[in-house]
Amino acid sequence: MKRWSQALDKGWIATLCGLLLPIAVSAALVPFRSDFALPASALVLVLVVVAVGSFGNRFAGLLAALSSAAWFDFFLTKPYETFNITYRPDLQTEISLLVVGLAITEIAARSRGHREDASEEAKYVALIHDFTGMVASGEPAEFVVARAAAELTTLLGLKDCRFETEMSEGHPTRIEHFGVVALGGLRWGAQVTGLPGREVELIVRYRGETFGRFVMAPTPGAPVSSDRLLVAAFIADQVGAALADPKTST
Repeated sequence: MKRWSQALDKGWIATLCGLLLPIAVSAALVPFRSDFALPASALVLVLVVVAVGSFGNRFAGLLAALSSAAWFDFFLTKPYETFNITYRPDLQTEISLLVVGLAITEIAARSRGHREDASEEAKYVALIHDFTGMVASGEPAEFVVARAAAELTTLLGLKDCRFETEMSEGHPTRIEHFGVVALGGLRWGAQVTGLPGREVELIVRYRGETFGRFVMAPTPGAPVSSDRLLVAAFIADQVGAALADPKTST
C-alpha cells in the first residue's frame, strides 16, 4: 500500500511539473526573447520535457511536450502573447519542439519499463535463490512455510495467505505449477484481470506426494504476471521439498 501511495504521489508531482514547468520556463525567457535565438529557447524547453519524462511517467512527459509547444508559441513567437505564429521558421521550430518532445517522452517511458522489468527479474532470481538455500541448508519446515506465506502475499498482492494440510473437496480456483490459473477445465493467465474468486489455492507437492495447499485471498482486479505465477509455483515446490525431508518436518 505504501509503495502504491508513493507511486501515486510521484505521478501527481510529475503531472503538475509537466503542466506548470513549461509555463514558468517560457515566462522566464520572456525578458531575453529579443536577444535569445528562438531555437535556443526551444532547446531549453526540450530539456524541461526530458526532465519531466525521466522523473515521471509517459502521461506527464506528453503533457510537458504539449505544454512546452503551447507556451513557446504564446510567450516566445511573434505576435507575442497570442497563439498565432506569423513566420514559417517559427512554426517549424515549434513543430520540431513538439515532435522531439514526444519522441523523447516515448523513449524515456520504454527505457524506464525495461529497467523496471530487469529489476523485477532480479528480485525473482534472489527470491528463488533464498528458498533453494533454505531448503538445502535444512531450515525447519515450519519456518519455510511461514516465509513462503509471507512472500506469496507480497508477490501476488494477496489480502491473506495461509497453509492448510487438508485439501479442498470442491474445485476452487488454482494456480497450476506451470504458471497459469485453472478453474475446472479452463486455463488462463492473470495478467489483466487478476486472480478470480474469493479463494485461490496453490498445491504443495514434491515428487508426486501432496503435503497440503496454500489458500490465498486475492485482491480483486490486481493483475498478476505469468512470471509471478511461475515464481509462486516454484516456492510451493520448495515448501514441498522442506516438508518431505524428515529432518526438517519434525
